[in-house]
Amino acid sequence: MFGSFEFGLPGDPRQARRPGLRLWLLGVPTTLAWAAVGWSGALGLLDGFRLMSLNRVDAWGPDAGPAVSLVLFFSVSITVASSLGFAMLWGGGMSLSGMGVGFRASSLAASLGIALGSGVAIPSWTPPESVGKRLPSEPWTDVDWIVYYEPYLVPAVAGVTALVMIMVLGRAFVTRAEADDRAQALAQTGRQVIGHVLGVEFTNVWVMGNPRFSVQVRFPTDGGERTVITSMITSPMQAPARGSTVKVTYDPLNPDTVQVDPDPADRAAGGNFGAFLPPLF
Repeated sequence: MFGSFEFGLPGDPRQARRPGLRLWLLGVPTTLAWAAVGWSGALGLLDGFRLMSLNRVDAWGPDAGPAVSLVLFFSVSITVASSLGFAMLWGGGMSLSGMGVGFRASSLAASLGIALGSGVAIPSWTPPESVGKRLPSEPWTDVDWIVYYEPYLVPAVAGVTALVMIMVLGRAFVTRAEADDRAQALAQTGRQVIGHVLGVEFTNVWVMGNPRFSVQVRFPTDGGERTVITSMITSPMQAPARGSTVKVTYDPLNPDTVQVDPDPADRAAGGNFGAFLPPLF
């Protein structure tokens, strides 16, 4: 009943490009900005909470001037880091797969930066007035001991997250590179013919205002006519309709591998505009 929406533009696989140098250039200042977030957040926020949790309830009392300055620095740095991270989101390209790579890269920059910044801050954490007990003599609980080792746990957790993101991002790069290679090979060695749409089903998914369809297409090959079912994202004015024609690029060695594009010369396309209007609610 209700449609779903996805961010990103319906990129043509034959025009796909691997993440460029801009993604890596954005990654350096983004990592440094998140390092500033990790450093100022550790010393300006977590350090005070740690002391109050262990045995100093007045950690943010009248003598907390430097902590207040660090909180202000933290606010500025996290704003800058978030803005750069958002820029990295689009650095991988204006497509769903490109935005996926950009999101993973920005997540890696954030976790790596926090690990570096909080790691540098380890020697500057304020030691508690008493270790193992609250003042005057209440013993620490297991949670208190975890809080006590927080200066080491924060960079450790962020570092493990960064390692995981490196593996995830590496796999995403390999997957996207393989997809790009297949698309480029199809564009170079594939054959383009005109196919006829036998059936159209709107998937109820919108990609940046463009509907996604599942289309059944029949097209000629060297071995005779072939029918395949594939997906197609296009503007509403070029939406496929039963009986319309489309451009089909297929692999002669594997005719099931196809890329379907609108046929600008076909006037039957877009004739069923009302069937896939975006939901109002």
